[in-house]
Amino acid sequence: MQNAETVLDVIRKRGERGLPVERLYRQLFNTQLHLLAYGRIYANKGAMTPGVTEETADGMSLEKIGSIIDALRAERYRWSPARRVYIEKKGSAKKRPLGLPTWSDKLVAEVVRLLLEAYYDVQFSDRSHGFRPRRGCHTALTEVARTWRGVHWFIEGDISDCFGSLDHEVMLKILGERIHDGRFLRLIRAMLKAGYLEDWRWNATLSGSPQGGVASPVLSNIYLDRLDRFVEQHLLPEYTSGRKRRANPDYLAVQHAIAKAKRHGDREAARVLRHQRRSLPYGDPNDPGYRRLRYVRYCDDFLLGFAGPRHEAQEITSRIRTFLNEQLRLELSESKTLITHATSQAARFLGYEIRALHADTKITDGRRSINGTPALFVPEQVIRTKSALYKKKGKPASRGVLLHDEDFSIVAKYQAEYQGLVQYYLLAQNVHRLGRLHWTMETSLLKTLANKHRSSVRKMSRKYRATVQTPHGPRRCLQVTVERNEGKKPLVARFGGIPLKQKRTATLTDAQPVTAPAYNELIRRLLAECCELCETRTDLEVHHIRRLADLKQPGRRDKPAWIQLMARRKRKTLVLCRTCHDSVHAGRVSTPLRK
Repeated sequence: MQNAETVLDVIRKRGERGLPVERLYRQLFNTQLHLLAYGRIYANKGAMTPGVTEETADGMSLEKIGSIIDALRAERYRWSPARRVYIEKKGSAKKRPLGLPTWSDKLVAEVVRLLLEAYYDVQFSDRSHGFRPRRGCHTALTEVARTWRGVHWFIEGDISDCFGSLDHEVMLKILGERIHDGRFLRLIRAMLKAGYLEDWRWNATLSGSPQGGVASPVLSNIYLDRLDRFVEQHLLPEYTSGRKRRANPDYLAVQHAIAKAKRHGDREAARVLRHQRRSLPYGDPNDPGYRRLRYVRYCDDFLLGFAGPRHEAQEITSRIRTFLNEQLRLELSESKTLITHATSQAARFLGYEIRALHADTKITDGRRSINGTPALFVPEQVIRTKSALYKKKGKPASRGVLLHDEDFSIVAKYQAEYQGLVQYYLLAQNVHRLGRLHWTMETSLLKTLANKHRSSVRKMSRKYRATVQTPHGPRRCLQVTVERNEGKKPLVARFGGIPLKQKRTATLTDAQPVTAPAYNELIRRLLAECCELCETRTDLEVHHIRRLADLKQPGRRDKPAWIQLMARRKRKTLVLCRTCHDSVHAGRVSTPLRK
């Protein structure tokens, strides 16, 4: 049996050469691929969330993988319907449907995803950034900021209910063009048609690949790759013309006036004219022979930048809408598909505001070289919305839900929330505006600590105030230190200390590509075939817990051996024999802890 690295490498090379792939279904019989898939998804939050059955990652074993492979080999594997729940939709009162598959379906879907990603990812457009290895929101935004110079219009595109509207027949037709394996395509069809349970009633999935499915992201990229090809092969060549803009008559007129003023020795007039010239572009914005069209996509959101008249931007939008309706059976959202002027308005893409700079704006300091360059900004609405989470009646307030936590945990939670937002918006030119959010969160944090200790904000500030060194110099922060015994380094949690300076090289990437799938620690422990409590070498299973905090059992001094072992290793998994695993769930484990 070939190892997972070899299998995926062969498939990837066929994709690079544009060759069709055959007998893909038989790769689902490879135990190494299933182990690789297990190692990639067991740590996900949803691994311990049941679907329509009680099956979760807990109790995973080589025997279970073998039974799944046997069912696939005999073509009797059946996808279970997903359990549907609804989650809040960001920025809307509506709720988004979320499918929760069973654990076995997640495992098989991850193997399918590995195979599809290895073959298709190397064929995808460089302008596609969503759910792809070494790509993410920051790579898409960086492309816009660095290469979209001189655009006049931004076309913001959003596909309505993309995941739920993918046409199954179109999807299978697209897959069938490259995958010449009927069994594999039948497996994909069955996955798409598995349906879902809502209020314990089965409902058919007539279209779409619901959010929550492991393979949904790569399937949506395969589907929307047709949109990328249409834009690249038709729209970009048609709306890109001219090597260089012709000279702007207004610019030339001012330039001649400057020369005339110099000849007459009128320095004041020349100075005024030079300032006027700085606000004019050298190239003619209305040059009918010059057009430029740019394109980038992240999942179902895409953005186009166009240098040309507005009526042609409307024509481009109409052609994309027609292509989506006729070829992919998708619809553009009327409310979210907008055409905005690059200089006087701001386009919204991936949570940022984007607009073209001009030399007469304050942020450019009068530098003419900045004209037409797209810049990224933190939206004011984001700062207000995030700050409101830490306010009550318009002022920073204490968070009552954290009063029973340790000071270390409270500070660490605030820092995690603040750091995540700052790291995402470090590409923005006005990232310093997040200082308002920092003040709001810091005041809320101090009020929470003061409320917990029945003290004052000033005393808490004096107690935990510290200074840390950063690449941009010293920064003040709040810091909690927990000393530990046995010569271990103390635990440190701090809030703040992050310089609000723009980072042009910041990147936020998705999952790394599977090029050299070395087994992680859990898989090596499972393949060692030894119970980590009693050293039995048969009937091994993996015990999973949702989080390490679940190991805490208030009021109990003598903790069982398995809890001590997991706490010492700081691991949410434990390889046990079936007897020990059953005893753990029944609370009967009395096996002494191995040294």
